Amino acid sequence: MKKKVKKYIREKFNYKNPPIVEAICEFRLSQDTRWDLTIPGLFYERVKDDFPHKEQKMVSQIELTQETNTFQQKIIMSERILLFSDDRKRIIQVGNWLLAINVLKPYPTWNGFRSIIEKCWNNLLEIIDIKGLERVSLRYINQVQLPFESIEIEEYFEFYPYIGERLPQTPSYFIVSAEFPYDGGRDKCRVQLTPGIVGDSELAFILDIDYFLARQRDIDISTVMDWIEKAHGRVEEVFEGCITDKLRETFGRSH
Repeated sequence: MKKKVKKYIREKFNYKNPPIVEAICEFRLSQDTRWDLTIPGLFYERVKDDFPHKEQKMVSQIELTQETNTFQQKIIMSERILLFSDDRKRIIQVGNWLLAINVLKPYPTWNGFRSIIEKCWNNLLEIIDIKGLERVSLRYINQVQLPFESIEIEEYFEFYPYIGERLPQTPSYFIVSAEFPYDGGRDKCRVQLTPGIVGDSELAFILDIDYFLARQRDIDISTVMDWIEKAHGRVEEVFEGCITDKLRETFGRSH
């Protein structure tokens, strides 16, 4: 089995019908990086040929702060600029100390997505002097659809909930989640599997894989794209480790 998995990893998501519904690359800059209200506009001027449509929205974020022996939650509202491609399948988000790139289905291949990430990152580097990164992440959200009939989940997934024989064997909902450390704990990969019904005849499973920098400012700015490339390779390894050959067959090979 290990040899088969390695074979699929080398082929790099080489499927006719990949299950990816959204891929996201997010950069959170360190707070000592200079940021002001002119930066989103300057960034837009550099990418508007490919992302001509601009919208603004308010987003809420929960901030945790520690005071003595207790944690306090605070909701912070901030403005975010959204830039869309003509087909609205490619999105750039620019907020306070934030740059995020989203691509929706159909996935434009890794080379296509990486090219967008690199252009956005280089444009931001030309606008501001980035002092460090609090977090950088590469996340893939996969939706796997299977016939809505009695199935054994272990026939399709290598990552699934174990349910003891004394428990009901058909849960209406579950969440399976795990975090795996890489590079001595500097990076982590969070994997989550949840079910959801998408129709009367199909059952969907959401396999969410998020690889991220767990230790703030622990990569050099000059090596960010190398980190992104390595993160992608590890996301592929985790994805292939989560599924079986039977599920791979449903995606189709693109030979």
